[in-house]
Amino acid sequence: MATVSVRNISVAFGGTKVIQNLSLDVREGEFIVLLGPSGCGKSTLLNSVAGLQEIDEGQIWIGGKNVTWEEPKDRGIGMVFQSYALYPRMTVEQNLSFGLRMARVDRGEIQRRVSKAAQILQIQPLLKRRPGELSGGQRQRVAIGRALVRDAEVFLFDEPLSNLDAKLRTELRVEIKKLHQALGSTMIYVTHDQIEALTLADRIAVMHHGVIQQLAAPKEIYRQPLNRFVAGFVGSPSMNFLKGNLETSNGEPAFRLSEGNLLRLDGYAFKSFEQGKPAVLGLRPEQILLRENPAGCTALPIKFVVDEPMGADTLIWGNVGKELISTRVGPDQCFAPGDTLEAHFIASQSSIFDAESGDRI
Repeated sequence: MATVSVRNISVAFGGTKVIQNLSLDVREGEFIVLLGPSGCGKSTLLNSVAGLQEIDEGQIWIGGKNVTWEEPKDRGIGMVFQSYALYPRMTVEQNLSFGLRMARVDRGEIQRRVSKAAQILQIQPLLKRRPGELSGGQRQRVAIGRALVRDAEVFLFDEPLSNLDAKLRTELRVEIKKLHQALGSTMIYVTHDQIEALTLADRIAVMHHGVIQQLAAPKEIYRQPLNRFVAGFVGSPSMNFLKGNLETSNGEPAFRLSEGNLLRLDGYAFKSFEQGKPAVLGLRPEQILLRENPAGCTALPIKFVVDEPMGADTLIWGNVGKELISTRVGPDQCFAPGDTLEAHFIASQSSIFDAESGDRI
């Protein structure tokens, strides 16, 4: 196991800055997920750690050693790519051992490492097969195994599940989590899939425009996003956003919706409060409660539009003024188009953002 420290790095392609003065410290044995949309710089950051991408400024440290100008093979890393990149004419066993053979590792040691990796990934029956005889999930296991046999201190994953179907992605997510628990190795994982991030990570680094917007545990990212971008990117369906202004009612903070309704904000922990400030109220679908007058809640009238049955629950879509929002209800609740729903929310669980900067207030 080893720590990884990214210190004030910048990367530009021509005149385009992809990463800007970014720092990130990964603790020993930690599973960090780099999450963000395409073009946010997450793969560039991973490739910089791996030594596959030169940086313009800053330093990369792995295991307490400055590896900024070290070759990838000398950084003590194992990398798993989005493409399997297996040699089609070699067997699984030969694919796993190829790098070790090229490095002239002792034959007995090669056999021990391949056997151990095959056991961990449960691919012993596949060792004599070629890649063309394997499913996509089996090929990705072999690709992971090829990194495992290096006995690396740090493992880097670049969207390894994006080429798989939904069922296989779910299965391999569980396997990767079990792998991390078994090895206890430091892992950095790149994905644009928020479900992968929330289920795998010890901490998530949400990236946008080459900058880490928030670095925190999955629950904190989900419940207390630092800005509107993080709030909107993490969560499916996305957080609901209602525009309005901050006001006071009987000396207590409140939120005036753009269509006029005044919502109490009892118990909300403001970082700052400014009377009349344009703001955005953020509510996740499950934070909107469709039941009569729950204690300590704020009323939010919703005019029902359409529902989406999803098996275990139903997603309800309705209008608050001109804004379309969603909420989750039980699978047996039914409404007619145009119904006004008695909805409520707990203000302390909501998120409020500055309308101009997008920062959490």
